[in-house]
Amino acid sequence: MTVGIVDYGLGNLGSVRNMLKRVGAQSVSVRTADEIAEVDKVLLPGVGAFDTGVTRLAEAGLIDALRDFAGTGRPLLGICLGMQLLLDGSDEGVKSGLGLIPGRSVRFDEKLGIRVPHMGWNLANPAREDPLVAELPEESRFYFVHSYHVVPERAEDTLAITDYGIPFSSMVRTGNVMGAQFHPEKSHTFGMTIMRNFAAL
Repeated sequence: MTVGIVDYGLGNLGSVRNMLKRVGAQSVSVRTADEIAEVDKVLLPGVGAFDTGVTRLAEAGLIDALRDFAGTGRPLLGICLGMQLLLDGSDEGVKSGLGLIPGRSVRFDEKLGIRVPHMGWNLANPAREDPLVAELPEESRFYFVHSYHVVPERAEDTLAITDYGIPFSSMVRTGNVMGAQFHPEKSHTFGMTIMRNFAAL
């Protein structure tokens, strides 16, 4: 079973690859639609601005490829910006996302007395049982760096909740499409659990 890590010029592929290796998962970088079609699972990483991410995917011809992959029922996980790209759009930009999970990303409100971006370690509490969050210990902490947070259109798509001024969806899942706002590859044993669970889906 091979995890294809989408290489579109945004994201720390080396750290993701190393974490997958630590949990015993085989991974390859995928850069074309044909390569995406051949793998068993896809991981979409990402750092940076929403519109830049959409543009990079479009230039590489990967938007339809990712939608087609999701349509096969195989697991697709987006992390950080990659999670936000799964949505319909973001208040950060004007471009449309992949539209695989209904919802948008909105900016944290500094009026809540919080610093933006949200950066550092924070709890992510599972909102429901799911294989992706199985065997997470209580008080599981993950590493976050983001100014925008996901607001799913459907409450049932929230998989984990984090509090930063307000409770927000730090993990989402709709069928075989799932996302994590934090960086599991930088989150030590807690992130390792998420990656191991994803590799086992």
